[in-house]
Amino acid sequence: MINGVTAQHSRHDSAYSDMDTVVISFNQWEQKRNEVPNRILKVDLRDNILRNPQTTADMLSQSANVFIQKSQQAGGSPMIRGFAANRVLIVSDGVRMNNAIFRSGNLQNIISIDPQVVENAEVILGPGTILYGSDAIGGVMDFHTITPRFSSNDTTLVKGHVLLRHATANRERTLHAHLNMGGKVWSWFGSVSLSDFDDLRMGSYGGQDRYLSSRFVSVISGRDSVIKNRDPRIQRYTGYRQFNTLHKVRFKPNRFTDLQYSYTLALTGDAPRYDRLIQNRQGLPRFAEWNYAPMVWQMHRLQWLHNKKTNWYDRSRIIVALQDYREGRYDRNLNSSIRNRTDEQLLGWHLHWDNLKDLRKGSIHYGIEWVHDRVRSTAFSEEIRSGLKKPQQSRYPDGSLAMTTGWYISYKRSVKERFFLSSGLRLNHGLLEARFDTAFLRLPFTQARISAGTLTGNLGMSILTGASGSVHLNMSTGFRMPNIDDLGKTFESTPGRLTVPNSGLRPEYAYHAEIGFDQRLTKRIRLEGGVFLTWLDDAIVRRPFTFNGFDSMLFQGNRLAIEALRNAAFALVRGVECSASFQILSSLSVRTGGILTRGWETDDVKDNQVPLRHAPPLQGFAEIKYNAKKFRAELVWNANGGIESSEMPPTELAKPEIYALDAYGKPFSPGWHTLGFRCAYTFAKGLTITTGCENISDQRYRSYSSGIAAPGRNFIVSLRYGF
Repeated sequence: MINGVTAQHSRHDSAYSDMDTVVISFNQWEQKRNEVPNRILKVDLRDNILRNPQTTADMLSQSANVFIQKSQQAGGSPMIRGFAANRVLIVSDGVRMNNAIFRSGNLQNIISIDPQVVENAEVILGPGTILYGSDAIGGVMDFHTITPRFSSNDTTLVKGHVLLRHATANRERTLHAHLNMGGKVWSWFGSVSLSDFDDLRMGSYGGQDRYLSSRFVSVISGRDSVIKNRDPRIQRYTGYRQFNTLHKVRFKPNRFTDLQYSYTLALTGDAPRYDRLIQNRQGLPRFAEWNYAPMVWQMHRLQWLHNKKTNWYDRSRIIVALQDYREGRYDRNLNSSIRNRTDEQLLGWHLHWDNLKDLRKGSIHYGIEWVHDRVRSTAFSEEIRSGLKKPQQSRYPDGSLAMTTGWYISYKRSVKERFFLSSGLRLNHGLLEARFDTAFLRLPFTQARISAGTLTGNLGMSILTGASGSVHLNMSTGFRMPNIDDLGKTFESTPGRLTVPNSGLRPEYAYHAEIGFDQRLTKRIRLEGGVFLTWLDDAIVRRPFTFNGFDSMLFQGNRLAIEALRNAAFALVRGVECSASFQILSSLSVRTGGILTRGWETDDVKDNQVPLRHAPPLQGFAEIKYNAKKFRAELVWNANGGIESSEMPPTELAKPEIYALDAYGKPFSPGWHTLGFRCAYTFAKGLTITTGCENISDQRYRSYSSGIAAPGRNFIVSLRYGF
């Protein structure tokens, strides 16, 4: 049961749904997969039990279609079809997590979702802005957490689950427990997860020695000291802790009405940003410390679901949510007594009314969405010996506002038995307001206001080919409204470059087309594939800028070149996906495939095309699965291609410390491959033992654009007990 709707599962429950599986994703109501013109990947709870991901980012990385970048261990920024960060949308239980301070750089917010309570997740590839609004340009990651169950008789239903897990690469210690209690009308679900991750150990073989963590900074007798690392494979200052809890109360007074309240809390402790800690200046580490302050995400969510045919709808859902999000950063240069700190808090209201009406030969889906974010931002410097604090330029304009309103409608019609047509429109309006404090940064303006409307649409077709195949075509437009991070951010983006506010931003628009197929050649062989193309116009990118006629300025004691986010470019992304599945025996299957994405954007400074930052290298995989009643096992091979220095985006070339160097001393991203094995056995009394080994050959590698090296050989064991 997912959000009050029963979902069907295939016999073997692979990460990808069978063709006749009912999905709950693109229009938030169940549909047959082969009637949907969008490519949708699905992961369910049983997959998580076998694959044992440490975080939700790791869960997504097990799909070749989602590439994960990490600047630190407490991170994970998804890249989908050449787009990332605030150009891909994260949704949790129908509520968008993207907010007014989601940045264009890499994000770690997805780890706030506890993978232990994800009942299923769908990744919608390509623009989903008709139904989901701004930011859904590259795709949508839609997570559904466990829904409280009711009792089917007069006895109170009591179900629970306990997990203990350990991993060797970072000495992970995780404890998770959840409990469900339900009567016929009321039910409750509660969960708690505690995780402690130590410093991460990289692999031993392959990869350049420059990946090794040869030294670190430690404070000894009140002074910064650069210490030689006894084991350079241990990436010092990468450990962190995380706490998650989820509580849901469900009330169903009759067979038509379903009410649900939920409270979510995710707390990530201090998280050192490893890619900044390995930056050098004059032969020594630049920073003595660079940490993300504890990240806190709280959400109160109230949902009303009505399943009764009326003149206006057959099913209706209203969601009201309040999110309280807090983050911060603090850093200190080597041998400096001054620590700089910024703190942000965002309060966001979310209202979503969604309706579905079945017609004689189709269905209509319509609704409204309203989002209101208020940002508080402060900053100060602290003298670490005396504790004296002084206010500084805040990262964002304090008290700024971001608000969007959207009206949307989509229509699906069965033209003939084997032909399904989908279309939709969305009218959106966004408003940004900010007032700037010029005490620390002399701006040519003291306030900014952006008000813009957008109209987007889509047209898709799904054609059934025989009894077990389909071809889908999809054309759609997408958009992203500028947010407060784009409009008003002030920070040192890369060493020596200061990003400053720009009040002249406009929305960016995407135009997308794709064609794909899903065909079962025989009862045992299935092929999937497709090609896609996305054009991004008025792309918001970081470019050189001038303030009051100057192209550089003093900031926190350093003279920095000035940059700003501007509508200064267009981008083009194209790619091809393919996979093949073979059912060798009823319990044994093989699957292999890959995705190739290429992207370019205009560098209007040099008037030429340069590689797109978030287009990852070639990704490939192969897996052998054994699936019996009590025993499941997987042997998985994953590989990424390399990117030569001449093909690297300029923004990545500006970060040589995280890359290997070629024979000419230029940064490049080497290819890599790993082999892993995992298995799970369930005993009769509800006990499941899961073991596995990732990166069996102990390869030393760093994924493209990542600041931290990947785990070396990693043994994982977990005990799960359900009652």
